[in-house]
Amino acid sequence: QVQLVESGGGVVQAGGSLRLSCVASGLSISSPTGWFRRGAGKEDELVAATGRGDGGIIVYADSVKGRFTISRNNGENTLYLQMNRLRPEDTAVYYCSKVIAPTGWAYSRIKSTDYWGQGTQVTVSS
Repeated sequence: QVQLVESGGGVVQAGGSLRLSCVASGLSISSPTGWFRRGAGKEDELVAATGRGDGGIIVYADSVKGRFTISRNNGENTLYLQMNRLRPEDTAVYYCSKVIAPTGWAYSRIKSTDYWGQGTQVTVSS
């Protein structure tokens, strides 16, 4: 049984930082995985994704490039999202998910799967 558990969200002022964690069980975190977010009244948005293995491809949404970093610790089976220089528009529930990219790793072609965590709320105040 696959289980993904996110943590690390909170309330932070604009310009601040947070580090999200996603601990996986029943799934190797070295497989393609990513972070999505869902703001109030908005659709799910892919934030960042990483391909298989330590040398896997990494893809970011344009809105977070240069501010967010996705990484993983295979030994702890944990996926991370370091978020710096946070903005009010980053406010959302953040989820980790197993992803697939059957037609390539362009941003628009990366898809989530049925494996999602429960999410962690990030609120950025102005």
